[in-house]
Amino acid sequence: MRLKLVPTETSYDFFRYWKVTFGASVAAVIAAIVIFAVVGLNFGIDFRGGTTIRTESTQAVDVGAYRDAIGSLDLGDISITEVFDPTFGPERNVAMVRIQAQEGQESVTPETILAIEGALQSVYPDMTFPSVESVGPKVSGELIQSAIIAVVLAIGAVLLYIWLRFEWQFSVGAVAALVHDVLLTIGVFSLLQIRFDLAIIAALLTIVGYSLNDTVVVFDRVRENLIKYKKKTLMEVLNQSINETLSRTVMTSVTTLLALISLYILGGDVIRGFVFAMIWGVIIGTYSSVFVASAILLYLGVKRDWSKPDANKGNQYANIDA
Repeated sequence: MRLKLVPTETSYDFFRYWKVTFGASVAAVIAAIVIFAVVGLNFGIDFRGGTTIRTESTQAVDVGAYRDAIGSLDLGDISITEVFDPTFGPERNVAMVRIQAQEGQESVTPETILAIEGALQSVYPDMTFPSVESVGPKVSGELIQSAIIAVVLAIGAVLLYIWLRFEWQFSVGAVAALVHDVLLTIGVFSLLQIRFDLAIIAALLTIVGYSLNDTVVVFDRVRENLIKYKKKTLMEVLNQSINETLSRTVMTSVTTLLALISLYILGGDVIRGFVFAMIWGVIIGTYSSVFVASAILLYLGVKRDWSKPDANKGNQYANIDA
């Protein structure tokens, strides 16, 4: 007996209230931009600057004990990560302690570093500190700039790819969905003040790829059905195409979410922000493939007269493999 999250054949009308759902998406994007402008992001050490202290001890790394020892110093954002290396023996336990730059200071002061080392040695007397590295505000600013460029270039590459593979109307819909997903993710992180660091940038780029994959699957079926059902309206073709790919879409999203939820619960604080971004991205990416990308395609329309010699104009690269 096979598990079916969605019946084999469905006939849901996804565009009955498409103006309402699309309007809600536009309102959500505007709200995300306003929240970001007013509240801002809770930047982590990568973007704010700070200090990284490498620790070594003969005792096993206990992240909770490390955090409790440093917590009384009231240093703000602290990230503790155990370093795993197959070359390390059982007597060599390494961790990276990252502390954000304090208010009004470009980096963590030597006195603060000594206080941190003393607090940790009070719990693990044999602990040593092989290296201390600081990230200043200039480097942090460069990281922010690089992160923005990475996201913009990724979306630009998607625009070009979809334009070559389909037609420009498909490209506009796909890119609008990606921008929608990225802005809403940033808005949620701003609203909840979840730490925003380089791992979240990696999550944003992963969300772009996931959402694009979902959108391309739907658009591929739309293109096939546009040729196959020439007498059906574009809305009917879109509805049929989404219904035909619905089982695949839901199954992919649910199985991905099961893995991500497990990581969120069991993965610990180090990856929780990244996993939260991925969970949100999978949900909103699935939504946008139907209610944003397809809605824009419906609004813009698409060439349906395949009998003319130039019927494939603008679609000459449609057979390029993904």
